[in-house]
Amino acid sequence: MYKGIIFDMDGVLVNSMPYHAKAWVKVFSDMGIKITEDQIYDIEGSNHMGVIDIFFTKAGRQPDPDMYETILSRKREYFFGNNDTEAFEGMYECLEYLNEDLMLAVASGADRTIVSSLIEKFYSGIFDVIISGEDVSKGKPDPEPYEKAVRMLGLKREECLVIENAPLGIRSAKEAGIFCVGIPTYLDASKIKEADLILKDHAALIDYLKGLHS
Repeated sequence: MYKGIIFDMDGVLVNSMPYHAKAWVKVFSDMGIKITEDQIYDIEGSNHMGVIDIFFTKAGRQPDPDMYETILSRKREYFFGNNDTEAFEGMYECLEYLNEDLMLAVASGADRTIVSSLIEKFYSGIFDVIISGEDVSKGKPDPEPYEKAVRMLGLKREECLVIENAPLGIRSAKEAGIFCVGIPTYLDASKIKEADLILKDHAALIDYLKGLHS
């Protein structure tokens, strides 16, 4: 019997990845590094330090230590300047229902400002624990984000369930020893095959989650 559910944010709770992807493409272009939106989807879940390291390495460059915050600030500015994020239909009502007797957490790779803004806008008062990419030293696929969420919920890993939509996030959950449900929001289901259970869409996810409560 599960006592807690830990949700990834982008692509699970809110349809925000298109705006993250466009912002990252723009900020890397400013740095003279060409990337595509598809490349961002492939590493969805990584925190800003991981994203920066990946693409600087691919470009044969090394970011200076003081560049991380500057790049993050610029990316955040682009995100909020081109942001029509919406919550997935029915998810708020579903979580409000689950919140009656389950503990709920968010473990996102996005930065704290963006996570706080979107959760406050769409899911205010729902979550017991909120973890951003800046709240961990190692982002997904490292298990730290989900291990920290379990610890902050005050539960055991076997009492928790993770909902993810990205390969790195699924790997993070599995490395943390937590049962993981995957939903192919932006990627083909074959790319999230490491999940313990794959649901076809958000309607199926909502049905599954409500079944946990009944």
